[in-house]
Amino acid sequence: MERDVLVVGESLVDIVNAADGETKEYAGGSAANVAVALARLGRKVRFATSFADDEHGRLVAEHLDAAGVTLASDPGAVERTSTAEATIGVDGAADYEFDLEWRLNPVAAEPDPLVVHTCSLGAVLSPGADNVFDLLEKLREVATVSYDVNARPAITGTGPDLIDRVERMARIADLVKASDEDLQALYPQLDLVGAARRLLALGPLAVVVTRGGDGAMWVGPDHVVEVDSHPVEVADTIGAGDTFGAALVDALWEAGHLGAERRGALGDMARDEVEALLGHAARAAAVTVSRPGADPPYRHELG
Repeated sequence: MERDVLVVGESLVDIVNAADGETKEYAGGSAANVAVALARLGRKVRFATSFADDEHGRLVAEHLDAAGVTLASDPGAVERTSTAEATIGVDGAADYEFDLEWRLNPVAAEPDPLVVHTCSLGAVLSPGADNVFDLLEKLREVATVSYDVNARPAITGTGPDLIDRVERMARIADLVKASDEDLQALYPQLDLVGAARRLLALGPLAVVVTRGGDGAMWVGPDHVVEVDSHPVEVADTIGAGDTFGAALVDALWEAGHLGAERRGALGDMARDEVEALLGHAARAAAVTVSRPGADPPYRHELG
């Protein structure tokens, strides 16, 4: 049987207030964006999440179904579907206000995924975060564990409690992705490489840092590899980091570096291979940035 990717985390609806005064609603949520992005890239995706049987929940369900994402658990663990109201500035960056609840119903133990990915609020927001941690800790025996910090201080706050939750997840992850803003929120006393190395010391084989228009870098045991971003006209930045993370998993999948049995390969990649992985992720993120909402690319759009 072909193995798949299991994505675990929140779904919500982005209520986007554009700089021109127009308001639109898009299905989103960090984990949902990753699941859709991987499915559009042709990967087999199961998604463990939660949303209600309401208007916003139906929008989420239709979005996932259209992408070919299969639900891995009963999503009806919450009474209302979460929302994130995003206000877009003139530079395309989004400021968020959240109304959300995160719980997770039981996820079937089989089939064994090739890789399991979690991110953002689903990994740190109680009570669902404990279920996520327990699931990933168990699946680590068979799958690569990918974790995107994608911190939301407006919801989680900053300080010791957030650091503890992020570091708990990093300890069981093989690959950690964080933005420069994530690392500044977690470790304001450290520069980006120092902060990445702090996470690396917890056990991951690599930490990838995204820096918006300044590109991205891979911090591994032996080297730091940097790539530039792809310049595009920015519509907004919603879902850009999620697309980058999904495309990174996709590239590692294509290279044959996923699965618990190939765990060591993540820490042993040559510089040129890492540059190719980061370049693929940067190209995918650039497509998402170029159009409104979390609208990740299909495989054919990446050339």
